[in-house]
Amino acid sequence: MKIVAERLGVFVLAAVALIGGAGAANAADDYPNHPVRWLVGYPPGGSTDICARLIGQYLSEHLGQQFLIENKPGAGNNLATEMAAKSSPDGYTVFLVNPANAINASLYKNLSFNFIQDMAPVAGFIRVPNVMEINPNVPAKTVAEFIAYAKANPGKINMASSGVGTSVHLSGALFMMMTGTDLIHVPYRGAAPALTDMLGGQVQVMFDNLPSSIGHIQGGRLRALAVTTAVRAKLLPDVPTIAETVPGYEASAWFGMAVPKGTPRPIIDKLNKTVNEALADPSMQAKLAELGGTNIPGTPEAFGKIIAEETDKWAKVVKATGATAE
Repeated sequence: MKIVAERLGVFVLAAVALIGGAGAANAADDYPNHPVRWLVGYPPGGSTDICARLIGQYLSEHLGQQFLIENKPGAGNNLATEMAAKSSPDGYTVFLVNPANAINASLYKNLSFNFIQDMAPVAGFIRVPNVMEINPNVPAKTVAEFIAYAKANPGKINMASSGVGTSVHLSGALFMMMTGTDLIHVPYRGAAPALTDMLGGQVQVMFDNLPSSIGHIQGGRLRALAVTTAVRAKLLPDVPTIAETVPGYEASAWFGMAVPKGTPRPIIDKLNKTVNEALADPSMQAKLAELGGTNIPGTPEAFGKIIAEETDKWAKVVKATGATAE
């Protein structure tokens, strides 16, 4: 009787597991069956928002439900991140991951969430250069000339960013650390308002994500001095890298998707598959190429590796520069 009971128990457990697995699979088959909320931690118009809208349109068209962008700027991207981390893990809240999620882990000392522990990576989208750009009224045509000008005017040059803890901010902090310059950081609630003041001359330099600035550069309204990546950008082939003047300098922005930890793996896999299909689509490739970046397709684990590596990298910069935020 004992043997029979044990076998019955094993059978019941196996049946429960089978039913649970079938339930998860069915959830993925039926997913999504109503609109999906896509949280973006910056206002409309910046690189983060542009990227979300491009991929979101593809997902809406190919998964049969709208992926609705909700711009939730505030607290250096932390407001939207916290909302995402505390959302139901059902696949109906997704989050636009960006460099601030790697940077803020060490920049902020009292976060109510741990991004790597509380969020599950879905897929990477694109990696793009930042571009060191200045208002044309600044008397510098090269990085070397800007460094000389900044050293002659310590504490008098305003450096805009799209927010505390963004790659735009830390790219500038890294530049100051490696060149010994003293720029005044002026954070904004996103790239769009920062660029408005850049164009107006209220701030003089910015290390912006290339997608949100390329139109102003090509139109001559801003002057590109260099890109932040180790190699030149295809979109600006005549613009040097900062590393050509400051050896060893490198920074970039990258974007992708994450969901609250605990979201069923079949749903994550379905989103990952569709994102990778988007990145392989010639029309989408052309649109993303206009942003000046490189696609980063791959598994959820591959994107998680990028997040972990970037978190470690920027923690070292935050520690070395003494940067902090509350």
